[in-house]
Amino acid sequence: MTPMVKADRVCKNFGALKVLKGVSLEIEPGQVLCIVGPSGSGKSTFLRCINHLEQVNAGRLYVDGEIMGYSERHGKLHELHPRAAAKQRRDIGMVFQHFNLFPHRTALANVIEAPIQVKRLSRKKAVERGRTLLEQVGLSEKADAYPAQLSGGQQQRVAIARALAMDPKLMLFDEPTSALDPELVGEVLAAMKDLAAGGMTMVVVTHEMGFAREVADHLVFMDAGVVVESGKPDELLTNPQHERTKAFLSKLL
Repeated sequence: MTPMVKADRVCKNFGALKVLKGVSLEIEPGQVLCIVGPSGSGKSTFLRCINHLEQVNAGRLYVDGEIMGYSERHGKLHELHPRAAAKQRRDIGMVFQHFNLFPHRTALANVIEAPIQVKRLSRKKAVERGRTLLEQVGLSEKADAYPAQLSGGQQQRVAIARALAMDPKLMLFDEPTSALDPELVGEVLAAMKDLAAGGMTMVVVTHEMGFAREVADHLVFMDAGVVVESGKPDELLTNPQHERTKAFLSKLL
């Protein structure tokens, strides 16, 4: 089976700062991978490299067997035209810490924008699909509400529905609950659990250890741009092998 995501010694620098230092990992179709670690460890940068929002400086990143952002000829990589890279990115949904909804458009209008503009879906079909997705994330009654009329948790669920509207084969979540009040976290995590139960392949950068333990098939601990330790969530959370992992988890659990 072709991995949905395969990172092979991925490196990323910002000037002299080495943010990723040879990250290698694989995610199978239908799996949920959670990435945890301290701030500045490279988690979010790695996520952005997966869908080529950031260009890698070395190594290779594959999604569903295809190198992201490049074509390979005679063993050499050639950067794709931005339009071709954007076409690759179409199949990958991403949900950020901040919701990035269009403030002047309703929840439904936010969800249907990309399918109509990018995929050329008819408005009728886009609206039908959009309403179904809003119902899926528990917001069918908020279709006509504007972002300012929604709580943070509701806005983030609209953002999830918006990402799903493009029918992605992979979903990336970059700390989707970190900007939320504690009482709103549960509703977003519940929507994500439903996605996982439905077989969606997901890579989730998170600090929600309970979610990672319950939903993830695989857990990765990153620090200083490297994968320090990885394994089954229960094993890693209850019996970490590396001293750095133990120190990090001792402050959270």
